[in-house]
Amino acid sequence: MTLPAPILDDRSYDELREELVSRISVYLPEWTDIGPSDPGITLLELVAGLGESMLYRFNQIPDQTRLWLLRLLQLLPHPARSATGLVRFEIAGQGASADVIEGSAAQARDVSFRVENDVTVLPLTATAVVKATADPPTDEMLQDEYQRVLDAAGLTADEAQPYEEAVLDDDPGSPGFTALDVESAVDRFLWIAVHADPDPETFEVHRTALFGSTGVLSRAPLLLGLAGETEFPMIDEIDPCVGPTLAPEAQRLRDVQSRWCEQRCDDGVAPGPETDGVRPTRVASTLVWQASVRRDDDPTVPEYVPLTVVRDTTGSLRHDGVVALRLPASRLKDIGVPDLADPDLAGVQDRPPSLADGKPVLFWIRVFSRDGTAPLRRLRWVGLNAADVVQVTDASPEQVAVGTGLSHQEYQLANVPVVPGTLELRVLENNRWQTWTPVETFAGSRPGDRHFVLDAGAARVRCGDSVRGMVFPAGAQIRAAAYRYGGGRRGLVKAHDIQTTDAPGVTVDNPLPTAGGEDAESITSALERIPGELARHDRAVTADDFRALASIPGVARTECLPRFDPTTKRFDAAGVVTVMVWPTADPHHPDAPLPDATLLRAVCAQLDARRLVTTELYVIPPTYKRIAVSVGLAVKPGFSPLGVRRWVELVLRQYLSPLPPFGPDGRGWPLGHRVHAPELEAAAVQVEGVDFVEELVVADLSSGTPVEGTVELMGCEVPEVVEITVVEGPAPAPGSGGATPPPTNPPVPVPAPKDEC
Repeated sequence: MTLPAPILDDRSYDELREELVSRISVYLPEWTDIGPSDPGITLLELVAGLGESMLYRFNQIPDQTRLWLLRLLQLLPHPARSATGLVRFEIAGQGASADVIEGSAAQARDVSFRVENDVTVLPLTATAVVKATADPPTDEMLQDEYQRVLDAAGLTADEAQPYEEAVLDDDPGSPGFTALDVESAVDRFLWIAVHADPDPETFEVHRTALFGSTGVLSRAPLLLGLAGETEFPMIDEIDPCVGPTLAPEAQRLRDVQSRWCEQRCDDGVAPGPETDGVRPTRVASTLVWQASVRRDDDPTVPEYVPLTVVRDTTGSLRHDGVVALRLPASRLKDIGVPDLADPDLAGVQDRPPSLADGKPVLFWIRVFSRDGTAPLRRLRWVGLNAADVVQVTDASPEQVAVGTGLSHQEYQLANVPVVPGTLELRVLENNRWQTWTPVETFAGSRPGDRHFVLDAGAARVRCGDSVRGMVFPAGAQIRAAAYRYGGGRRGLVKAHDIQTTDAPGVTVDNPLPTAGGEDAESITSALERIPGELARHDRAVTADDFRALASIPGVARTECLPRFDPTTKRFDAAGVVTVMVWPTADPHHPDAPLPDATLLRAVCAQLDARRLVTTELYVIPPTYKRIAVSVGLAVKPGFSPLGVRRWVELVLRQYLSPLPPFGPDGRGWPLGHRVHAPELEAAAVQVEGVDFVEELVVADLSSGTPVEGTVELMGCEVPEVVEITVVEGPAPAPGSGGATPPPTNPPVPVPAPKDEC
């Protein structure tokens, strides 16, 4: 049968007053003065005001019922997510170093951030350089100079590849900034020059304090912050990370998460003397880091010693973060730049770039991939003395309440919202502090389990009922020993907004805007999840379950691809479930948004706790196919041609957008749906002012050379609109795009001479 909908009385004050006044002639015809000055009218207005207030409270009963249903289902709104970013520190005085401890605060006006790693601030700066591919010189004088370099190196023109030095701008926010194209490097290296700062002469005083046998660099690593232009590679480059090592027969049944899940696996090396037994001496990495040294026997021969990676939050340069590099103590005194026996050999082969117009270089760091490819695509920023920051604050220990011994006691913490997983709750039982364990629900709790449920968004803790989970004992003190709070979109600050810190002797700055912050889920959104939660019982079994459970704050769209293995691109892989995630916004790629690491980790954690144990789970960013659209149209008389062209371009961009509420059906462009020119024509002619579409051409740019015609997409792809051209008359040729991949065997890099005055 059909469920009857409640009939609510939602009359306003004006409607109630008008109804009461209209009844005067029926019940009191002798009452003829109904003007606003009459005392009786004043009483009616008072009754109307009280009636409106009573009706308002009465109409809250359905909402209150649904809120109690949320509590009954233990379906709490998703908590806020904290923004993350990178900061760099500089010494405020003239000292050789300064220390910033983990947990220090950094401020952007009234927004507080927590420093996530210790930093030994050194008077050093860094510059990123690549040997970018260049064309051979055509001028006769330059050709002679180039040939002289080849002769000095003993190379032929076929063996060499000319290059020019590409240097990264220090400020990503400067006008005309261009990211450093690392993929264009001839030698596949990213070179990082380390300079003395701010004054080389002053730095000589600190050289012994830094590079001596007992200097700062013998015990403290270099902290190198790096930010790539693209957070994640495309789907065809996924190298999934496997969980903890198990018996071979059980390994396949273990969860196989994508590398976007936060699993930084140590390589099992025992702590050595350089780490004082505090942490492993190195971190597993797909990259090789080296530093230049001067050989005692021949300082003109370039030599590079390996650096130990003791911390890496970049995931081997797959996303923004900090790499901690420890210099070898045995070669610390040799760190430097090799001499040149012949000036013509500057930058040739494996010699570092010359940086003729730059600051003097103390030594070079170079990084390359073990498989011979570029370590990353494009680099936006690099800097020393860097730290990860998160928009959270460490709360002081606080007395929460005194237990009453009743079931389902609920108490409020002092600060909201609480970061999940950070609350340490202790209860004084028999003169001994007992630590209680947080759980999502009490469904699996036994009577003697010291479990509590945290509503992170509201910062409220609740105990069990002595059947499922213990109750807080009567008279027992309840104490929050430690927790962190913060989060929300207020943590999304612009570059250079973080300017103050409580660490002494240093200054702080954020070269890039922060990312990842998201407000808590609204009550309305949580109420909409009730039917789905009742159907799936908080378990991910069907494709709809995965899609719905992955829709956490910050996610604009999710797609579930059953039996799709992103490592092989097979659509018939048994037991494999792949979830593709789109963020609500990506300022760097508005037409092709990519999720950040924080969002993918959150989605992965959400699904991993609810999947079947035999499910092989991947959480991946979307895969885009680059396309260009060219439109030739006729404009009706009386309409602005410029305005019509702009409207057509906007309509087509929205029609091809991967995010809702755009796309053909308002849910974003469907996965694998072909981009067909007649379909786009139908969307373009709906713009008022378009007489007819003369020609519409779609080109596929993914192959490097534009291929016109209908663009077919794989089942895991959506289009990325690189260019839309709208003109009157015939359509021009669509734009070209796509970078040519580097050759398998790189040639010998040789600097191309420049025509300089």
